[in-house]
Amino acid sequence: MPLGPAINGAARRVPVWAVWIAGLAPAAWLFWQAATGGLGVEPVEALEHRLGELALQLLIAGLAVTPLRRHLGVNLMRFRRALGLLAFTYVCLHLAVWLLLDVQTLARVWEDVLKRPYITVGMAGFLLLIPLAVTSNDWSVRRLGSRWRRLHRLSYLAAVLGGLHFLLLAKGFQLEPLLYAGAILGLLALRLRLPRRQAA
Repeated sequence: MPLGPAINGAARRVPVWAVWIAGLAPAAWLFWQAATGGLGVEPVEALEHRLGELALQLLIAGLAVTPLRRHLGVNLMRFRRALGLLAFTYVCLHLAVWLLLDVQTLARVWEDVLKRPYITVGMAGFLLLIPLAVTSNDWSVRRLGSRWRRLHRLSYLAAVLGGLHFLLLAKGFQLEPLLYAGAILGLLALRLRLPRRQAA
């Protein structure tokens, strides 16, 4: 049996709410670990990093939905909205931990945004995600029409900025941020539609 139909049949039996539960479970576990001392000697830093990494993984998963359908016949479109909103949720948690538990003062927040390039880039990516999250509902799709699809192309830039944020944050040469950046660029390349050759 081909891969696409087999996965599609299984995916149709999975309710969207189950994706939400599975997606939020790591956050609950991480906060529990942080509260009970399971994240090491720097629990705030570890929590902040892991929430950000999960956000990036979910952004990548959302980017993968269209190439999977186009190139492998695997249709996970019904989960794409949940993946995008879960990614935004993790970005908000990542930002909240940084603001409330790490920096803690508004003056330093503004100073870091202006002086630290990786924070500037990360904040820009977060701001791009806000209109996408706000319009991720059926009413907005109907109201905006074709403009909705153009607006949600901002998710491509937000993912690129997320990958760049991770790259700039890394100290020295690290393979992991490069792999994330490569995955993002690769998935964006797969979304490109090359012009068809005209028939002779």
